[in-house]
Amino acid sequence: RFEEALQEAQQVDKLLSEGPGDDCLEEKFPLLGVPITVKEAFSLYGMPNTSGLVNRRNVIATSDATVVSRLKQAGAIPLGVTNCSELCMWYESSNRVYGRTNNPYDLQRIVGGSSGGEGSVLAAACSVVGVGSDIGGSIRMPAFFNGVFGHKPTTGVVPNDGQFPNALGVRTSYLCTGPMCRYAEDLEPVLRVMAGPGVSKLKLDEKVSLEKIKFHCMDHDGGSIFVSPVDKEILQAQKKVVEHLESDLGVQVQRVAIHKMKYSFQIWSAMMSSKDSEGQEAQRFTDLLGDHGKPVWPLWELMKWLVGMSSHTLPAIALGLTEKLVNLNLSGKAKLVSMGKSLQEEME
Repeated sequence: RFEEALQEAQQVDKLLSEGPGDDCLEEKFPLLGVPITVKEAFSLYGMPNTSGLVNRRNVIATSDATVVSRLKQAGAIPLGVTNCSELCMWYESSNRVYGRTNNPYDLQRIVGGSSGGEGSVLAAACSVVGVGSDIGGSIRMPAFFNGVFGHKPTTGVVPNDGQFPNALGVRTSYLCTGPMCRYAEDLEPVLRVMAGPGVSKLKLDEKVSLEKIKFHCMDHDGGSIFVSPVDKEILQAQKKVVEHLESDLGVQVQRVAIHKMKYSFQIWSAMMSSKDSEGQEAQRFTDLLGDHGKPVWPLWELMKWLVGMSSHTLPAIALGLTEKLVNLNLSGKAKLVSMGKSLQEEME
């Protein structure tokens, strides 16, 4: 929406030239004139809202998601929407609507997902602030892969309204909307705007003494079959952080080995498809793939994919198959859910 953005920028210039003092404007419009981008899964008026699903390719947003509306009210100027994985459920940002988003530092590398388009445009200096969402790493991984900054807030602080798919049942404990920024110092002011009244749940105005915080360090997850070994460079960087904390701040960093982390992917998969506290079933991914139409049969879609006939990506098909397998083994699923609760207690 570049033309509209330029018009809005001109209105900001006009406001600055003839408006009240800077302090008054800063209080009323803390993000005045700041260019932002929005993950395509969120409604931004007049822009596509497919979430990478082919049968939603004609869906155009007729309103703004709550966080988008709040950012606009704070003076931010949306430039457009950015790519995500199909239905926001993969650590890559590729779909059959827009194709694949590449890493601006090396086009042969991925951007992470599902908020990978945001990570990419922030790294490429297309915008400075972005709207992301995270149910299993979807803000954190793209921020890490692209060398930018992201924050997955505490559940219930920032509203999730106006994104597709939104969380229902047990998934409301996992899905969080949050800021992605080119500069770390922007995370807090953007989070304040996105959270609105919800910011009162946080203690952002309290000063933090790093010397009084408990620090724990863990090199790897113990060797999950789903995870590649941690690179030497990352271990070295982590070691430098520990050395800095201990030598410069005088804190004691405690090394830990949390063995259940080895099963975190299996635990996450089981928890995501479990019932909530009121016994409500989780929405099936295969139903979401059909988007209010017929549910998708992942095995049939896999056959179609093999001959280039499927409109879905391989990760989405694989997730549909995984969901079916998890639900076939109910005793194994219950064991993983129990392990997840035990892991949470151990973490706390």
